[in-house]
Amino acid sequence: MGVSIVPTLKVLKPAAMMVAIGFVGLLVGYFANAAFFPGTTPVQPIEFSHRIHAGDYEIPCMYCHTQARRSISAGVPSVNKCMGCHSAVAIDSPLIREVARYFENNEPIPWIKVHDLPDFVHFTHKRHVAAGLECQECHGPVETMDRVTRMAPTEMGQCLTCHKDNEVENGIDCLTCHK
Repeated sequence: MGVSIVPTLKVLKPAAMMVAIGFVGLLVGYFANAAFFPGTTPVQPIEFSHRIHAGDYEIPCMYCHTQARRSISAGVPSVNKCMGCHSAVAIDSPLIREVARYFENNEPIPWIKVHDLPDFVHFTHKRHVAAGLECQECHGPVETMDRVTRMAPTEMGQCLTCHKDNEVENGIDCLTCHK
C-alpha cells in the first residue's frame, strides 16, 4: 500500500501562494517606502559627509550644486569638481582613492537621488534660489548630516503654503485649482 502526499500538497498550495504574494508585497512596499517617504537614506556608492564639507569646512551648497542657480535641477557635482580639491586634500583616504578611480576612468560617480519628485511635478531650483530660499528650508539641515536623509515628504501643500504666505506671483494663481 502506497502513501501519497499529493492531497496534502494540494491543500497547502493556496497557503503557499498567499505567503509568496505577501512576500512580494513586502518587498514592493519596502522599496516604495524607501523611494517616496521621509527617512529615506540611500547608501551611496561612495560615503560622502555633508557634515564635513558643508558643516565643518562651510563649503556653500552652490559651490558643488552649481546648476541650482541656473536650471531646474540642482544637479550633483562632477567627479572633476571633487578632484579639484581632492587632488591635494586627503589623497591617502580610501574614499578619495575611490573618487580618483572614477576620475581616472572618466566615469561619473553613480550617486543615488535622495530628494526626488514625481515626474509630473514641475519644480525649478533656479527660481527658488533667485527668490533667496535657503536650501535647508526644503532639504533640512544637510550640513549636519554624514549621510543625507530626506527629513520630510515633499508635498504640494508645503509649496502652496509657502507661496501663499509669501504672496508669490508667477502669472498663474495656483490656489485657484489647488486648494
